[in-house]
Amino acid sequence: MSTVTAGPSRSTLAVIRRTAWLASALFWSAFAVLEAVNHGWLAGTLALAFFVVPDLTFLVALDDAPRMAKGQLPPRAVPYYNALHRALVPLALVGLYAIGPVTWAPAFAALCGWLAHISYDRAFGYGLRTKEGFQRG
Repeated sequence: MSTVTAGPSRSTLAVIRRTAWLASALFWSAFAVLEAVNHGWLAGTLALAFFVVPDLTFLVALDDAPRMAKGQLPPRAVPYYNALHRALVPLALVGLYAIGPVTWAPAFAALCGWLAHISYDRAFGYGLRTKEGFQRG
């Protein structure tokens, strides 16, 4: 008689995934702070701004918000929200920054802030939205 062992449960994988996102968030936060300390107020300001800006996409359809269900983002704001909450975009820009001729530290600090924001969102269970504005899940 052979025993078949199932892989890790779905909840275990979710915990592992969220822990990895939290480690990423802490890494990018530390890198943003390091860039701000080493390169001054502009680097720190841009890191903070890019940490906050992805959630300002809620303002795109602020007038629709009272008619939305709890936790629902107005559908008009979803494309903007999802565009600014995809990790691939800032990661690609970090890669281009690493190999490209541009060496402006505040730009790198901004990318670190943006990646920290996305990583914290994923670590705390906030991901991309459906076209109706609800959390994908």
